[in-house]
Amino acid sequence: MKTLIKNGTLITASDTFISDLLIEDEKITRIGLNLEADSDHEVDATGKLILPGGVDPHVHLDLPMFDTVSSDDHYTGHKAAAFGGTTTAMDFVVLEDEGFEHSVDLWMKKAEKAAIDYSFHMNLTRFDEKVAKEIPSLMEMGIQTLKVFTAYNGRLRLDDGSIFKALQIARDNGMLVMAHCENGDVIETLTTQALADGHTSPEWHAHTRPAWGAVESSLRMAAMAEQANAPVYIVHMNAGGEVDMLHYARERGVKVMGETCPQYLFFTAENLSLDNGAKWICSPPLRTDQDNVRLWQGLSKNILQTIGTDHCPFFFDGAQPIVYEGSEIAIPGKELGQYDFTKIPNGLPGIQDRMPILWTYGVNAGYITPNQFVAYTSTNPAKIFGLYPRKGALVPGADADIVIWDPEKQVRYGRTHSHQRTDYNLYEGWELLGYPEKVFLRGKLIVDGDEWKGKRGDGMFLKRSEGEVL
Repeated sequence: MKTLIKNGTLITASDTFISDLLIEDEKITRIGLNLEADSDHEVDATGKLILPGGVDPHVHLDLPMFDTVSSDDHYTGHKAAAFGGTTTAMDFVVLEDEGFEHSVDLWMKKAEKAAIDYSFHMNLTRFDEKVAKEIPSLMEMGIQTLKVFTAYNGRLRLDDGSIFKALQIARDNGMLVMAHCENGDVIETLTTQALADGHTSPEWHAHTRPAWGAVESSLRMAAMAEQANAPVYIVHMNAGGEVDMLHYARERGVKVMGETCPQYLFFTAENLSLDNGAKWICSPPLRTDQDNVRLWQGLSKNILQTIGTDHCPFFFDGAQPIVYEGSEIAIPGKELGQYDFTKIPNGLPGIQDRMPILWTYGVNAGYITPNQFVAYTSTNPAKIFGLYPRKGALVPGADADIVIWDPEKQVRYGRTHSHQRTDYNLYEGWELLGYPEKVFLRGKLIVDGDEWKGKRGDGMFLKRSEGEVL
């Protein structure tokens, strides 16, 4: 099967140029002007942009939390991702008592319904000699990343000594440690005090997780990485001070990389004080306008490396069903914490929103260039996580994960456009200029305007090798 895309403007992380592009079966085979080919399909992309499919490095699908589960699974979340221009998503495996192989097998079973290509990171939530010896086996499974936590005491957190040892093991095996950076001790103390004083409303989620805890934890993680001579990737940077710490460490040669997410660019802790404030509960929490500004500066100046989503959606009111693909569904959600903010499931929808929102309010607004947009949403995560140039690239030999983007398409965004399986959208009513028109996964057209042409099981598990430190 051959598809010839004619007269498009290709945008990569470094270049912008007009060209044709030939897809043969699952790969890009030729790029150039005035290509001639005996193709089965020809697409006229005059006036349109051609982008590599998005790579979302940070999603949580079918994740158990607080007596419920995140409302998107590996089909519904992937379908939503595709409509937003993302063709690869990386999920996190929960480490079970039975060990790494058993845990990965459970997530592989969940992902049998995958609609786009996918890979996994491993949550490293306990550490002993047995675990230490098993870590290198993850590379044989095609997983080169470990996620550690400096928060969630007694549940997910490792002590600094264990994190340091994990960094050393990762260094010796071509792996990468990812870090959730907050101060777990401060959070536990403030949360206990808030509840004792009767503070149970959503805004106290932010009050009990101060930004300074994220700032000092990020620098501490960078310091441990430098002392271990190992790279580290700090997830969901949310505070302006974290950008400062990232810049400080990178200027001194520390192999530390930073990710932020759209919610930390557009919303603040004030959203939690609204009547529907539970919709904005995520961890780490939203911060201030000043933090938003500094994060944008971190992107404009190439201090940060990626933009993920931390997509982990829950219903706002799980007692009321929605219709999804013709059937009613209701999943317990944020109403579980109606009288106690500590019981509100932590997480937001965003896997479809990322690229369209960032195009209008990042690129069109002048905060980032189109090439930076491609770097942050596709090429850089592909490089860091050992997928480049198979993913994140418009070059011969790369997978034909391609987005034809209409820069003139106007959309009044919200639930009517979102395929995320939940009952609200953070960007309801936002006006967009520029939107995906067609999306190809390994050469197969899976999104054509408003039409879904993909299916369960289209996605492929991606074994990853050692990535790059950017």
